[in-house]
Amino acid sequence: MRQSPIEKTNPEGRRRTESKEVRRQQLIDATIDSIAQNGIGGTTMSTVTEIAGLSLGIVNFHFKSKQKLLEETLLFLANEHHEQWLEAFDNAGLSAPEKLLAIVDAHFHPHICTPKKLAVWFAFFGEAGRRQVYRNLINGIDQERYNIALRLCSEISEDGGCDDIPPTQVANILEALYDGIWLELLTYPENFQRSVARDHISAFLSKVYPDHFQMPAFNNSD
Repeated sequence: MRQSPIEKTNPEGRRRTESKEVRRQQLIDATIDSIAQNGIGGTTMSTVTEIAGLSLGIVNFHFKSKQKLLEETLLFLANEHHEQWLEAFDNAGLSAPEKLLAIVDAHFHPHICTPKKLAVWFAFFGEAGRRQVYRNLINGIDQERYNIALRLCSEISEDGGCDDIPPTQVANILEALYDGIWLELLTYPENFQRSVARDHISAFLSKVYPDHFQMPAFNNSD
């Protein structure tokens, strides 16, 4: 009897593919750890393999060079963030304010907004010599988020939002707030929490669009 394509699949080959992906992810995770501990300048193939518990030959096989490993690590973080906010956006309510808040929330998700990952983000964009290279790698992902936020702000404004600040300016300020508050969380972790950070952005939106967003209830200690 003729076998179906599923029946003919080689389990050994599938395991080898899975093992390759596992090793690759181990190296990316180790690179995140190394950059968070040592910065980009202090991160080498040796520091990465030591953290990962793998051989130097393995990292060279998967990434060929430190620069390639760094670029793939940045892309991993960008895609992880992209998947998080896009899923939140898709699962949010139907209204523009609900969807915009879902994108805000995703920036401070505990899987995304960690001290380690924030340190890595800022390490990359503190690299003056390669900043444009890194920017080009993730520009499309950032642009997609900005375009969606701009569309949502335009819908809210058309629904009777504040006319004092145009939607383009609101969308740009949101992008600046994400970066600025991430930096505050990284620099002053003892004074700044994710939930409070999210509420600061909600407070901004409540001032711009008072009919669509509520001012969060802040404690005196916040």
